[in-house]
Amino acid sequence: MAAGSWVAGIVDSVVQTSLAMQLPFCANSVINHFACEILAILKLTCADISINVIRMGGSNLIVPVIPLLVISISYIFIVAVILRIPSTEGKRKAFSTCSAHLTVVIIFNGTIFFMYAKPKSKSSVGTDNHDIIEAFISLFYGVMTPMLNLLIYTLRNKDIKAAVKSMLGRKNFSDGI
Repeated sequence: MAAGSWVAGIVDSVVQTSLAMQLPFCANSVINHFACEILAILKLTCADISINVIRMGGSNLIVPVIPLLVISISYIFIVAVILRIPSTEGKRKAFSTCSAHLTVVIIFNGTIFFMYAKPKSKSSVGTDNHDIIEAFISLFYGVMTPMLNLLIYTLRNKDIKAAVKSMLGRKNFSDGI
């Protein structure tokens, strides 16, 4: 699965990059993003980008759908196994572990979905408000998602919980994190 992810990402990147390299670019070469991503680059072109948009649309349908299907099918099997656990405490712990992973998956894929599948603005593309929203989404995806991932998984560790309790000086820190 890891090799498949790498191969799919490399192939998709090579195709998107090779299509973008064939386009003529206008005089304005400023990308208002934290990272150099394909949508920002396509805004700098002076030519028809319909082939790029079609290819990106297909990629946006295929690349996230396959992992989400695999995750969904896996969780169907996981829930079926969890429901067969006889103890309530065992079920609670298993669902707690699954909920942390599902939270990370939803945050990661939700941000990507919002970034690439959001409807196009009816206002002109270069407006300041539109650029600020896109920069915020890029920042959230690039900084907040990895940070939340780290927090979600580390706060499940008993030693980390104890350190946070000690640091905050609280006695009634929730054990449900």
